[in-house]
Amino acid sequence: MPLSDSTKKTIQTAYSKFLENKELTPRYGQRLMIAEVAKALGNIELDGEGLRTNTPHVAVVEAGTGTGKTVGYLLPSIVMAQALDKTVIVATATVALQEQIIFKDLPELIRHTPLEFQFRLAKGRGRYLCLAKLDAILSSADDQFIPLYEDEAGLISAEDSELYGDMMGKLGRGEWDGDRDNWSAEIMPAAWQRVTTDHRQCSGRKCSHVRQCAFFKAREALGEADCIVANHDLVLADLSLGGGAILPAPEQCIYVFDEGHHLADKALNHFSCHTRYKSTIRWLGQSEGQWPSIVEPLSEASYFMQLSVPLESTLKATRSIMEAYLPQMDALVQSADQTQQKIQLRFAQGVVPGDLELFAQDLAAQFAELVQVLTKMHKELGELMEEDHPAVPLVDLESIYPVVGSWLHRAEANMELWESYSDTKHKANWPVARWITVVTFNDIADYEIVSSPILASKALEKDLWSRCCGAVVTSATLTALNSFDRFKQRTGTYDHATYNVVPSPFDFNAMGLLTIPEGAIDANNAVAHTDSVVELLPQIIDVKAGTLVLFASRKQMVDVHEELPDDLRRIVLMQGAESKQLLIKKHKTRIENGNGSVIFGLASFSEGVDLPGNYCSHVIIAKIPFSVPDDPIEAALAEWVEANGGNAFMQISVPDAAMRLVQACGRLLRTESDTGTISILDRRLISKRYGKALLNSLPNFRRDF
Repeated sequence: MPLSDSTKKTIQTAYSKFLENKELTPRYGQRLMIAEVAKALGNIELDGEGLRTNTPHVAVVEAGTGTGKTVGYLLPSIVMAQALDKTVIVATATVALQEQIIFKDLPELIRHTPLEFQFRLAKGRGRYLCLAKLDAILSSADDQFIPLYEDEAGLISAEDSELYGDMMGKLGRGEWDGDRDNWSAEIMPAAWQRVTTDHRQCSGRKCSHVRQCAFFKAREALGEADCIVANHDLVLADLSLGGGAILPAPEQCIYVFDEGHHLADKALNHFSCHTRYKSTIRWLGQSEGQWPSIVEPLSEASYFMQLSVPLESTLKATRSIMEAYLPQMDALVQSADQTQQKIQLRFAQGVVPGDLELFAQDLAAQFAELVQVLTKMHKELGELMEEDHPAVPLVDLESIYPVVGSWLHRAEANMELWESYSDTKHKANWPVARWITVVTFNDIADYEIVSSPILASKALEKDLWSRCCGAVVTSATLTALNSFDRFKQRTGTYDHATYNVVPSPFDFNAMGLLTIPEGAIDANNAVAHTDSVVELLPQIIDVKAGTLVLFASRKQMVDVHEELPDDLRRIVLMQGAESKQLLIKKHKTRIENGNGSVIFGLASFSEGVDLPGNYCSHVIIAKIPFSVPDDPIEAALAEWVEANGGNAFMQISVPDAAMRLVQACGRLLRTESDTGTISILDRRLISKRYGKALLNSLPNFRRDF
C-alpha cells in the first residue's frame, strides 16, 4: 500500500500535537527522518493474507545526537504498522536505551499525541526465574543443573542458599515477579544461572509451574502489544530459532534496529559456533557416570529405558575419540605463538590441517548420533509428562527434563562446530574464520575452538531482510568515510534500500574546537607515543573541569596513569577500578561539587556515555582507534579482502577507525548548549595520507592545527 493521504495526515497531526504539547520547535533532521521512514514503509504491498508481495523495504538512517531519532522512527513506524496490521519490534543494543524507550519515549508519545497503542518490553528466558529449578534446589540437596562449562557454576554457597530462600519467599508474597532486573540487588551470574533456563531445558506448557511462570506471563502479554521493545540479541535469537518462537513471525513485523551499528557484530555472535575441548571431555564423562542414577525413577517407562543403553555407549564412544586426539590437539596449540598476550591459533583462510579435518568428520558423526538419541529422549520425556504416567512421578520427570535438554543443547553445539571443521575448503563468496584460543580458569588451561562467518550479510539477508515486512536501521554512526559501503558489506542490506544521513541540529563549528596539540607525535611507536601522552596531558587538562580521555589499549592507559604527576593522578578515575556506572556517578558528583574530574576510559566509553554540559567539556583521544590486529575475525576479513585483490588497510582498517573516531568525538556535544574541545594526540591525522579522509569524516568542528 503506497503511503496514503490519510496515513500521511495521521503522522503529520500526531507530530504537530507532540511538538505543541511539549512546547518544542520542529527539528529539520527529525522531520526528514519521519518522512523517510514513512515513505519506505509506505511502499510495502500486501496480499490478501497480509504477506508482503514486493521487494523488502528497508530504511537506513544515520541521525546524529540531538536529532531526536527515537520520535523520528517511533511515530511513523507505529502509524504505518497499524495501517498494515503489523507489530513494531524496536531492538536496541544497550539496556540504557531500552529503558529510555520504555519509560520515557513511548509513554510521552501516548501522552502527547492522539495515537493509541499498546507497548511491552520483551526479554529472553534467561532474564526470568525458572520456578521448577528453584523449587528443585530448595527441596533437594542435589543440584541437578549441569552448567555449559564446569567453570561457569560452582557448588551452592550458604549465601546463595539464603538468596534462593528469599526469592521463593518474595514470590509467594507477591513482592517479586521473577524478573532478574526487578530483584532488589545484583545477582551474581553463577547464582542466577542455576535458577534460569533456556528453550531446550524448559518443558513449556507441560511444566507444573507454568501458571506461575514469569516468562510465560510476560510472553502472553506480548500478544496484546502493537509495539514490542527488545534487544538485538533477543531478535537474533528468535530468528535463529526460525522466527516466531519468542516474538511474532518476521513476516508480521516491522523491525526498528536502533544503535544499528552493532547489528553485524551481534549477528556474528549468533551465527558462530564454539566448544571447549577439555571441558567437553569432562562433561561427557560426568554425564555417563550420572545417567544411571538420574534415570532410576524412570525404570517403568520401557521405551525410554531402551534409549538409555545407546546413550551411555554414545557418551563413552564420543569421549574416547576426543581423548585419543588430545595429544595432537596439544601439539597443534603449542605451534601457536606462545608469547602472545592471548595465545591463539588462527587457521589461514579458515582452512584447518588435514588430520584435524578428518578427526572433525569422525567427531561430527559421533555428536550427530548423540544428538539423535538425546532428541528422542527429550521428546519421550515430554510425552511422558503429557501422559501423566502412573508409575513415574511428575516431579522426577520435571527434574530430568532440563538435564536432558541441557545435554542436547551442548551436543548440538558440538555437532555444529565439528561439522564446520569437517569441510574447510576455502569458499571465496562465504568466508569463514576458524581458530583455537587457550582459555584458563583456576590455572587450568582449556582450548576454545571457534568457527564464525566473517560477515553476517548472507545470514541476515536470509533470516531477516528477505522475510520481514519492513525494517528501519538507525544510529548516530552508520557511515564510515561518509559512505554506507561498510554497513552494506557487513549487514547485507540491499542496494535498493533507502540510505539517508539526516542533519544534526548542532552548529559544530561554533560549539566545538578540534585540535592536534603541538608535541603530539605519530602513534606508530607505542613507547614513544605513551611518553608523549604523559607529557601532553598535564599541559592540556584543566584540573577544574570535566575531561574524558579515551585510550585504544588498556596497557597504554595504565602506563600513562602510572607516570602522571601526583596532583593530576589524584583526580583521575580509571576504567576497571570499579563499575562503569559507579565511576560515572563519582565523576558527576565531583563536577557538581565544583571540583575537576578526569575519566580514563577504553572503547566502551566511546559510545553510549552521556556527559552533557560541564560533565565533559574536553574529550582527549590518545590515538586513532584502529582495530586490534590479533582479533581473529578482523584478521580473517583482512585476509579475504587481500585475497580478492583489495587493500585491507584502506577498505577495512581506515573505515573502521573513521567510525570509531566519530563515535569518540560524539562524547563532547550532547545538547544544543554544550561547548568544548576535542584533542587528538596522534599526528598521523596530518602526517599520513589517510589522515585527511579521517578528518573529513568528522563533524565540521573548527580546527586549530
